[in-house]
Amino acid sequence: MKAVIYHNPKCGTSRNTLALIRHAGIEPEVIEYLFDPPSRARLVELINAAGVNVRGAIRKKEKRYLELGLDDVALSDDALLDALMDNPILIERPWVQTDLGARLCRPSEVVLEILPTVTVPFAKEDGEVVIDQHGKRVP
Repeated sequence: MKAVIYHNPKCGTSRNTLALIRHAGIEPEVIEYLFDPPSRARLVELINAAGVNVRGAIRKKEKRYLELGLDDVALSDDALLDALMDNPILIERPWVQTDLGARLCRPSEVVLEILPTVTVPFAKEDGEVVIDQHGKRVP
């Protein structure tokens, strides 16, 4: 199976998502989106494929979000996409696309929706169990 992850290695959620993909036996194409951001068309494709809206693709915890006034609900999707293209740090992460679909993987275990079934136990960096010793996903 092919997989692509738009990754930020400084982000724990992104690291856990990447670890889950590898745990499933897949070596994904890893794109560090801060250095190699997706094109506008590619980002729109990911947003649509994941079933989120443009506002949901924005990292609201970043200082630039408020500095740029992106909390203004009257802003159009085009204006928001312009801001994302000019400020890749504002793109929420991680985005993953596999042969089974695309997801914004927050929390990281969302990636399991687009991976082959994983039954080998897995815990996140902080020890939170995602797949238990019986191969069951922990809610």
